[in-house]
Amino acid sequence: MTTVRRAVSADRERIWEIFHAVVASGDTYAYAPTTSREEALALWFRADTATYVAVEKDVVVGTYILRPNQPGLGSHVANAAFMVDPPAHGRGIGRLMGEHCLEEARRLGFRAIQFNFVVSTNLRAVRLWQTLGFQIVGRLPGAFCHTRLGFVDVYIMFRPLDRAG
Repeated sequence: MTTVRRAVSADRERIWEIFHAVVASGDTYAYAPTTSREEALALWFRADTATYVAVEKDVVVGTYILRPNQPGLGSHVANAAFMVDPPAHGRGIGRLMGEHCLEEARRLGFRAIQFNFVVSTNLRAVRLWQTLGFQIVGRLPGAFCHTRLGFVDVYIMFRPLDRAG
């Protein structure tokens, strides 16, 4: 069984391993494949960020972050980022973290969630977010330099957070 919980200090190394494996491919995140451990953990553990992990049999297999998308008058809209360890793909971990994130965002008082940079060729992520109620509200033509496909579009995806789900 997979569970999701707040990350603790002891999770940092495993989060780094997942982060590195995901960004090294250069096909889903704008972070440079050469992002250092220190840079990655600084991004994942910012002061304004809640960090979570998905755990199977005491092993961290995924992670996500939740934070305000903008400061001040835009802080009622959340932003989140998700990473699943590549060998764990296809086991529903992304969906579990997405569902957990929706509940956490509601609990923390956010009114909506916005994803600013969903790579259009990341079909697994696009489909998942759509099944969880996100809509594509914008397209940034050629905004991502995919390591194999060249310049591809990026989506902005948005979902209001009603209290019912």
